[in-house]
Amino acid sequence: MKLARDAHLVKFLSRLALIGGRFIIFTSMPARAAELVMFEEAGCAWCAVFNRDVAPVYGKTDEGKRAPLRRVTMGAPLPADLAFIQAERLTPLFVLVDKGREIGRIRGYPGEDHFWGLLGALIKKLDRPDGALGPQNVLHAQG
Repeated sequence: MKLARDAHLVKFLSRLALIGGRFIIFTSMPARAAELVMFEEAGCAWCAVFNRDVAPVYGKTDEGKRAPLRRVTMGAPLPADLAFIQAERLTPLFVLVDKGREIGRIRGYPGEDHFWGLLGALIKKLDRPDGALGPQNVLHAQG
């Protein structure tokens, strides 16, 4: 009788430990991370230049680690979690999003040096409580 009770206690404690471990893992995970959403389309010359100049190293940079690059094909249905983004016809279009809100955007690709500067300005807004999209958060790469 005592052996059966001990087996039930061990089983109960094992399950409790498993549930506790899952709780710790899930609660220690950061809220949904920021992403840099790139709208692109086939035949876009500036998309190709970005893909040549920046894309190969982007994920290795501090910016890329803070806001991983996510590609969306222009004209394709938006994924449900990005439905709040107002897409434009211009490609490439880079939209920095965090926790279901748009932080800012870069219209066009201004070349590698300017891209990093514009992105850096947007990344700084991630830590500000007032970082929601406003006219000052739309950065034009061309023109």
